[in-house]
Amino acid sequence: MAGGAGEGLHLPRSAPIEAYGKGGFYFAEMSHQGSLLCLPDSIWAWQVAAPGEIDQHALHLVFDRAAAIDTLIIGTANEVWIAPAELRAALRQLGVVLDVMQTGPAIRTYNIMIGEGRRVAAALIAVP
Repeated sequence: MAGGAGEGLHLPRSAPIEAYGKGGFYFAEMSHQGSLLCLPDSIWAWQVAAPGEIDQHALHLVFDRAAAIDTLIIGTANEVWIAPAELRAALRQLGVVLDVMQTGPAIRTYNIMIGEGRRVAAALIAVP
């Protein structure tokens, strides 16, 4: 997988994240170096390396597909981050619940929610 979210190659379906670390992720019998944006119908390479880079532009695919998403989980690598008020408000206006946590717990939560068939997206920053 290569390219920014919304560009280039992507997996055209959702999949559980099987492993993470060393700057990447393993899912659907493939590995990817870098961050991921997981949507209900696809997984994309995501060009975000730190929570401070997360804004509405970085999450444009989530905003574009908000009608199919009830919850957005943001995994912040090993950092603690509070989403800016304007980002929280913009998602709330679209009916998307935002849940921010470190990447490890974010992956576990995402995997449980997709296993339950929930309408969830995850923006996961790679852990070094």
